[in-house]
Amino acid sequence: MTARLRLVHDGIAGFDMPDPDEVRRAADALRLLADPTRIKILWALLQGESNVACLAELVGSQPAAVSQHLAKLRLAGLVEGRREGTFVYYTAPDERVRRLLTEALGQPVAPS
Repeated sequence: MTARLRLVHDGIAGFDMPDPDEVRRAADALRLLADPTRIKILWALLQGESNVACLAELVGSQPAAVSQHLAKLRLAGLVEGRREGTFVYYTAPDERVRRLLTEALGQPVAPS
C-alpha cells in the first residue's frame, strides 16, 4: 500500500511561485555575485560612478580583469555605463543590489 502525500501548500490562499524565467534570471544574477571581486566592484559603484582604472585600483585587480567583470555585470543588468570621451563611467543603480549587499555584508553602503 502506498501512502498518499498531502501537499501542504494546497490549502494556503494566494500561494504562488515566481515565474520560471524570473527564477532563472535571479539565479544567474546570484551566481555573478558569488565572486569577491564583483562584490567589491558593486560596493564601490553603489557609492558613486567610477571608471575601469579607478575600480581596478580600488579592488586591487588588473584593469583588464575589472573590465571583464563589468561586462558580465552589465549584461546581467546590474551595472550601467555612460561614455564620456574615451572613458566609460559605471554605476550600479539597482536598489535591490544595494539592499542585497547591505544585508550580505552586514553594513550599510555610504550614500552616493
